Amino acid sequence: MRPLSQFSWFALVLFVPAASISAFQSPPLTKPKPAPKRTSPYAPTNHNHNHNHKTPPTNHELYSSLTSTIDAYVPERDLAIAPLMQWAINCGLQTSDGFDIQVRQTPSQDGLDDACVITTQDLPRDSPILYVPNEVMMTGEKARQELGSETDISSAEQMLAGFYDQEEISKFYLFLKLLREYELGEQSPYFTYLNSLPRFFSNGASMTDFCYGCLPPYAAGLALADKTRMKLYVQALEDVPLLQHETKMNQDLTKRAFSLVHTRCTQLPNGDYALVPIGDYFNHGGYYEANAYLSYDDQGNCYAYSNQDVPAGSPLLISYGDSTNPSKLLAQYGFLDESSPATYCKYIVDGPSEEMKSMGYPDKMLFYTDGGISQEVYDVVLYEQLDKDKNNSPQKQQFYQAFMSGDEETKQRIHQENFSLTLQTLERHVDFLVNELDELEIGIETQLKYGSHASRHPRLPLLQRHNAYVKTILERVQDNLTNMGR
Repeated sequence: MRPLSQFSWFALVLFVPAASISAFQSPPLTKPKPAPKRTSPYAPTNHNHNHNHKTPPTNHELYSSLTSTIDAYVPERDLAIAPLMQWAINCGLQTSDGFDIQVRQTPSQDGLDDACVITTQDLPRDSPILYVPNEVMMTGEKARQELGSETDISSAEQMLAGFYDQEEISKFYLFLKLLREYELGEQSPYFTYLNSLPRFFSNGASMTDFCYGCLPPYAAGLALADKTRMKLYVQALEDVPLLQHETKMNQDLTKRAFSLVHTRCTQLPNGDYALVPIGDYFNHGGYYEANAYLSYDDQGNCYAYSNQDVPAGSPLLISYGDSTNPSKLLAQYGFLDESSPATYCKYIVDGPSEEMKSMGYPDKMLFYTDGGISQEVYDVVLYEQLDKDKNNSPQKQQFYQAFMSGDEETKQRIHQENFSLTLQTLERHVDFLVNELDELEIGIETQLKYGSHASRHPRLPLLQRHNAYVKTILERVQDNLTNMGR
């Protein structure tokens, strides 16, 4: 890929009126001023869905450039970035000096997008990086209003509402919006943007049965839940008459649309979800790595700022979510975050009580990378064990009351009286998980040795890295527990 600097990026910026980019040029640093209103290729007046436009073709060639499977690095994606940035400028987006999108020359081993935002110049803390006008963004609510005005989609929405909350309904409308734009092909005002996005994914919905069999039950369960969600989206399409039958039956297309929404959308302050062109090229930064963030003004315009000094040549990273649950990030986004100081302990309680949730189940139950164990793990495990033994009901209540009132002395006394019970429970749990991962690795090696070819399973290295990462932490916790029992 030729760096954007070779495309005279500064010259491109000059096409935007100087007043609209002054915040990126003049100290002191302030929030960028919204770009002036202009006719743009994505404005509602130009994006007419009244069916007066030419009916797009229905053959497979319609989707060839947008749905082809990419199993590894494809140089052609380099060629899609330059027109993407020109499209962005024409649409009123603004970027800081040194803003660049680069494509890695080899496939990433962590599952992150090979195309990512970097800065070629030093960025001081609180520097404006990107401005995206609201009208460029695709949101669930906009899609609901646009598509719902054409035909009745309430049956599809009601079907999904039986399984998921309103947040998922918003993502479903984004899913429909993408499918609608794909049907328009090159007539879509978003064609350049969509054509720049990845074709290969490693999120749960994109995994195969072989992939699920390579993961421990907790991670496999999250990944399968993502696949189930996608299947329900596709099932709901039966009640969406505005889409062509060929679109609904195109598995590559529906999988790609689902994966793009669930790996690239961001939640807005009002709870809606949005695809933010260019803003979705920021890769994930882990616990100590995120050096940028997105924010929104009252008009819904999106801004990106640095939250620390960023040296030239660095990737610009935002947080996609809690880094203490790498299995969850893998299932939803398809990458492995190894930067977190801790990971979810994977202690599963069937039908957890509200008392357990108040003690931190499950999000605060962490195993640290140095083998440490969060207090919430000890609290929840002990409370569950006391709950199982009806003879300990008074002590269970006393423990919970001490927890709620902040009576650390009473709480620690009960912990000490039952420490052997807690220790044995945790040892069994960790030993089981480590043994499970050992058996998985043996099974993977056996399948590869006797028939399954690694080249047929491009996600396998990522899944093996996930398992190795989790196992390393568990083995350290295992050593810690052993030392406690001595």
